[in-house]
Amino acid sequence: MHLASISVLLAGILWGLIGIFVKGLHGLGLSAMDIVAVRSAAAFLILLLGELMFKPKELLIRPKDIYLFIGTGILSMVFFNWCYFTAMQMLGISLAVILLYTAPAFVLLLSSIFLKESFTKSKLLLIIGTLIGCTLVAGANIGTSDMSIAGIIIGLGSGLGYALYSIFGKLALKRYSSYTISLYTFFFASIPLVPLTTFWTDLPGGQMITFSIYTAGLGAISTVLAYLLYTNGLKRMESSKASLLAAIEPVTAMFIGLFLFGEQVTLLQIAGSMIILLSVSALSVSQDRLKRVVSRREPFFKKL
Repeated sequence: MHLASISVLLAGILWGLIGIFVKGLHGLGLSAMDIVAVRSAAAFLILLLGELMFKPKELLIRPKDIYLFIGTGILSMVFFNWCYFTAMQMLGISLAVILLYTAPAFVLLLSSIFLKESFTKSKLLLIIGTLIGCTLVAGANIGTSDMSIAGIIIGLGSGLGYALYSIFGKLALKRYSSYTISLYTFFFASIPLVPLTTFWTDLPGGQMITFSIYTAGLGAISTVLAYLLYTNGLKRMESSKASLLAAIEPVTAMFIGLFLFGEQVTLLQIAGSMIILLSVSALSVSQDRLKRVVSRREPFFKKL
């Protein structure tokens, strides 16, 4: 398996660990949007410190490229989180997760238009397989969900916003490093979020150490490192492929819930995770080799 694919898979796994830190911060009384603001601000400060220490010249960007980071930071990060959390309130968590993972379909469509990437049948089939897998992992019972047209549209907005990072990020990679892109993504995401955050006025002093630990984990592990890995992998592959590989995230989250929080896992969820893993594995294989596997001229797991 290529290093770029491994990089994106690791990013998806680190995103899947986010529940550990989010649950901890929720326990301290932070709202969902408080956590998004804390995440963005912490990531920006960590990245800024690293940039000042090791790559100060990369802090400079061209004014005419600011729209790229408005795209990754506000149109993607802020917009997708607002849509995602709003959809959770309107539709429930399971359906919101499913709508979020329409992102690979949006990436496939947008990348074919703006990045001139190929729109193939195999990619479309893998997107369908991944979406089915995410549906099963989410454990959704759509028939009993309190659905609304507005909620569905907002939920689809989360998938679109999530997808926009891959599009704007791919464009930004033509001129900037993955580190610089991540830095300015979280800088622009922090601008509208941090002024609206008021949790610190209600946070007891005795909880500051716990808050700092969870914030450091959320900022460094499930944000900075995850986005650096994803953006680095995105530089070496099509954005549609990267988006599909990152779908390992809900599988990771499912196992974290099982082993750390004692959440129950159903057979359907296990089946869904297997479908996602098979889709991700197939995506990591070249089309020519995949044809040889199908014709039984070569074993699937050889040299993955």
